[in-house]
Amino acid sequence: MKEGIRAMLLECMGLQRGETVLIVVDPLSLEMGNVMWEVAANLEAEPMMIVMMEQKHHGSEPPASVAAAMRAAQIILAPTTKSLSHTQAYRDACASGARMASMPGITNGIITRSIAVDYSFMRTLSHKLVQQLSDVKSARLSTPLGTELEMSLDGRQGIGDAGDLSQPGAFGNLPAGEAFIAPLEGSCQGVFYCDASVGGFGRVTEPLRCDVKDGFVVSLAGDKIALKLQEQMDGVGRLSGNIAELGIGTNPNAPLSGNILEDEKVFGTVHIGIGNNITIGGKVDVPFHVDLVIKKPTLYLDDMLVMKDGKFIAAH
Repeated sequence: MKEGIRAMLLECMGLQRGETVLIVVDPLSLEMGNVMWEVAANLEAEPMMIVMMEQKHHGSEPPASVAAAMRAAQIILAPTTKSLSHTQAYRDACASGARMASMPGITNGIITRSIAVDYSFMRTLSHKLVQQLSDVKSARLSTPLGTELEMSLDGRQGIGDAGDLSQPGAFGNLPAGEAFIAPLEGSCQGVFYCDASVGGFGRVTEPLRCDVKDGFVVSLAGDKIALKLQEQMDGVGRLSGNIAELGIGTNPNAPLSGNILEDEKVFGTVHIGIGNNITIGGKVDVPFHVDLVIKKPTLYLDDMLVMKDGKFIAAH
């Protein structure tokens, strides 16, 4: 694991001797944070660690004191239980020049499996998909289970997460490996079946059906996760059901493990994010973001077939 963290800091974050490395953890991720602190210290960085309480949802804001420390750091590692990826705190830190890796729920196994990848291949594929997402006006998604979903991408820019976080202001997940975009609010229509995993809940035991109308998930059914997810969404409000993200996994080393940090990167999968999208070019700002991973997708961007039953066609 230490070798994986070393590669993470040197190859992905571009760590230089003497740089400040802030490690943000909660009680469940404290052990992982300790190992990251040790590796950073051995690389002659200036590591610091903050232990905060576990936050309520993925996308919940950290305490103000944590946000202030993030703004003052050069590198931020966030192996928190709940994701900081869709927060104002991360945006402010990166605007101040920090490079940040968000790693909610990362484990020893994930570091061992999914960090050491062919970054040249993954970045080439991810960047090409980003360009395709940015150049089209619409997307159509289907699966053998019955997914039939359409959405507008008109005017939105794709984003790549391919493991290069070496420049000031850079932000992404580690492990990396996706291309994604925020669909136009209110445009998504249809139904999709999540048959892999749901962020914060793990792998589904039977497909989770999500009905979508005018850009919002309006009903959930199927897996026992449906009730728990609906309870979370009800606690946040209507905007939690916003179709926030269309993402494509590009990491050839990532398996479906039940951990969304890894699952949304699985090569040849698609994920639909709901809730917050203001951090990725959308307009919905709500302290909630959950990704639902879909296997064997067929994806059209305008009339271009990009994926067929989980296999890339026009992307490389």
